[in-house]
Amino acid sequence: MKKKVAFYTMGCKLNYAETSTIARKFSKLYYQHVPFKSYADIYVINSCSVTENAEVEFRHIVRSAMNQNSQAFIIAIGCYAQLNPKKVSSIVGVDLVLGSDEKFKIIDYLDRELLKKDHPKIISNTKTKNVYFPSFSIGDRTRSFLKIQDGCDYKCSYCIIPISRGASRSESMENILKNIRFIFQNGVKEIVLTGINIGDYGKKIYGENRRLYTFFDLIQAIEDQIKEKGRIRLSSIEPNLLKNECIEFLSKSKHFVPHFHIPLQSGSNDILKKMQRRYRRELYQEKVKKIRFFIPDAYIGSDVIVGFPGETHKHFLETYHFLKKLEISSLHIFTYSPRPNTKSITIQGHVSQKIQWKRNQILRNLSNKKYRFFCERQIHTKKTVLFENNSTNQEYLYGYTENYIRTKIPFNSYNLLYRNTLQDVIITKIDKDGIMIAEPIHK
Repeated sequence: MKKKVAFYTMGCKLNYAETSTIARKFSKLYYQHVPFKSYADIYVINSCSVTENAEVEFRHIVRSAMNQNSQAFIIAIGCYAQLNPKKVSSIVGVDLVLGSDEKFKIIDYLDRELLKKDHPKIISNTKTKNVYFPSFSIGDRTRSFLKIQDGCDYKCSYCIIPISRGASRSESMENILKNIRFIFQNGVKEIVLTGINIGDYGKKIYGENRRLYTFFDLIQAIEDQIKEKGRIRLSSIEPNLLKNECIEFLSKSKHFVPHFHIPLQSGSNDILKKMQRRYRRELYQEKVKKIRFFIPDAYIGSDVIVGFPGETHKHFLETYHFLKKLEISSLHIFTYSPRPNTKSITIQGHVSQKIQWKRNQILRNLSNKKYRFFCERQIHTKKTVLFENNSTNQEYLYGYTENYIRTKIPFNSYNLLYRNTLQDVIITKIDKDGIMIAEPIHK
């Protein structure tokens, strides 16, 4: 009988790309893939370490797997497994811990019996070797996540990712183009280009220490050489790496959709300096204005951290008023979480949890208002929606417009055929759940 394997992915889009790639290794060996919340012989958990909450969540996920099968063989991979393998191995239920470079060789480390371990096995280098492992997701979601870059050379004072992921390194342009063609030819309608710092693309391609290409070179090559139909979305890109020439080029693209996610982290230059970010808020404002000039209806998302050490009430107000005036579409708000071996834990000026929570809520409310305002501007406009293949709702069919607006149409037997297709619609109104209602344009 085939052994059953289940996967769980925590954290970023890059993790999803890598989980899917690792899962395909099991498929080639005739393992049966099953949902994570069902009985399996092997559970593989791709972990995250960006926040302390992610580590707490990891323990919960292990317990969930044990509840399905107390004798299951549980494998921990990902950033948490790389950063603190001993701590991960001490969690009841974990049998094998693989580091960043070892996770792609997961099949090599499986015992034939897959028996529970009294003493979990750890196979991990304390430092990543900075080897590049190509990855993309396919088959498990409507869109595909394609890894173009890994690691980061930035030294933001709060961030643990350079420690867990290593130095910035890139996929070859040839392989990226080949994978894009393969994904589109296999029926996927949208690809998300992902990495840790995609704007830094071009560094260290297969051992080359010099930069061979830039991010701008890459998007030009994709636009010129990809003839297959399908749309391409960018994941998060640093404001100092989003060059004006890129914005203007993307505004005329037939493949790239009008969607940007540009992390800000703070609207106070004092705090940005303490965070060791590579820009001031004036540059961020310039990028937003440039996008709005060339692509008025573009979705612009942002990341903000509240409660960073030394963030006074004055600093927070600077952030709030800066964001209030900024023409962005929504915010992802994170509460500062101290991470070991980062510089921020030595910065004076601890912010209490109560104040952190209050600031978080204020910015969430601001984000909701901005997103609603952005959506209201789209009413009565024509958009193209990629409808999801896995929708189980019997009342509506859901998807996203090119500019990343969550949209739905009434479900019926005719538009059942819309699943995993790009369809032109007219946005009509905002429903009470905050999702846009649209009417299909029948051709």
